[in-house]
Amino acid sequence: MGWQKLCSMQEVASDRLTTVQIQGVKILVTRVDENFVAFPPLCPHMAEPLETSGVCADGMLTCTKHVWQWDLRTGEPRGEAEKPMLRYPVRLDGDELWIDFERELIYEYDDD
Repeated sequence: MGWQKLCSMQEVASDRLTTVQIQGVKILVTRVDENFVAFPPLCPHMAEPLETSGVCADGMLTCTKHVWQWDLRTGEPRGEAEKPMLRYPVRLDGDELWIDFERELIYEYDDD
């Protein structure tokens, strides 16, 4: 599938989560400094929907359900988080954001 248009950069604000769909797959996107980050809509901990429980501030994403956090610049876990955040490659072309969407990124969850 490769690179596909995600949305206009004007639709994405800093410290806010914007929900976009690509081929029926929900993706969250936000702006950190002058960069854009796209990732799955569920927390890697217990599949909590980040569009309702996620809070962005100062380049960090926090899932308020169990207070797991990630550095949005790198996807690396911070604090109590035990899994990195999966991210889609994103590029800016003019004022449009494009995503390299080969497949939906899905977390593996523990059974217990």
